[in-house]
Amino acid sequence: MKNILIIGGTRNMGFYLTQRLMDAGHKVTILNRGMSEDELPETIHRLRADRTDPQQMKRALLGKSFDVVVDFVMYRQHEAEVIVDLLGGKIEHYIMISTGQVYLVREGISRPFKEDDFEGRIQPAPKANTFAYEEWSYGVNKRQAEEVFMKAHEENGFPYTVLRLPMVNSERDTFRRLYSYVIRLKDENPILVPETPTYPLRHIYGQDVVETIVKIIAEKTGIGRAFNISQEETVTIDEFIGILGEHMGVSPQIVRVKRSLLEANGFLPDCSPFSERWMSELDNIRSKEELSISYTPLRDYLGKLVDHYTHHKPPQPVGYKRRHAEVQLAQEILSGENS
Repeated sequence: MKNILIIGGTRNMGFYLTQRLMDAGHKVTILNRGMSEDELPETIHRLRADRTDPQQMKRALLGKSFDVVVDFVMYRQHEAEVIVDLLGGKIEHYIMISTGQVYLVREGISRPFKEDDFEGRIQPAPKANTFAYEEWSYGVNKRQAEEVFMKAHEENGFPYTVLRLPMVNSERDTFRRLYSYVIRLKDENPILVPETPTYPLRHIYGQDVVETIVKIIAEKTGIGRAFNISQEETVTIDEFIGILGEHMGVSPQIVRVKRSLLEANGFLPDCSPFSERWMSELDNIRSKEELSISYTPLRDYLGKLVDHYTHHKPPQPVGYKRRHAEVQLAQEILSGENS
């Protein structure tokens, strides 16, 4: 039995991870702000702290000891420095959940991204107060946090592992991105997709992330390394929507529209959340060779998610409220093409 701390992540993957670790006989503690209710058992010990506040983190962890820490909400350099200061020399393993966006802010590399692509020059910052700037900042901040752990490992043996994730498709995705496609397929009206970019999709199933973490903890492996955790298949957005349609018994009608027109109408990202430039495509060879990870086939897990949404209908995504306007634009485009 290990004493495991999970920082953040109680609503999505952390929810499933907590249950898996408890089922395996481990003692689990969760640390978060406690701003919203979670659905985890009351028997789980809870610590409260805003992880952006070093003093709150110190008070929460003072006198506590853990074998393993899994951190779902590590976002910035100073947060990483606090963790190294508080936990250095006191834990067996620290696992940081990172992102494929650490590559998307790099210059001069090609998809699919490999772990060795991390080092190199960063792209200039986009214009401030824009969506692109927010996404760029997210990737840069994650990189800086990772670099803290790399340095701490080199200098003091800090036992970190970084897992870099692309888009995660999960039953409990609070943003309901996959469900945005499912609900549009269900109404059997056209789905609007921007003409560009046309980057291929290579996502990951949330349960595969959970199983990867459980395996790393059990085998005490991957220390001092970063790993891309990604499904095997690379598909186009049309193929992705087509697989969803097959599981639902629906033949999708995809209508391509100029991105500028979709943005002007306020339809993005809701009408096609997976059509953004900030969607990473990751090479997973290292995870298979060094961790012996296997991945659920895309078609299989999309079927599981469609079945889940059929029996556990989530709240309607906010962007779906303007679905009638999306359909109207699609009909105008189609009628223009046919005239």
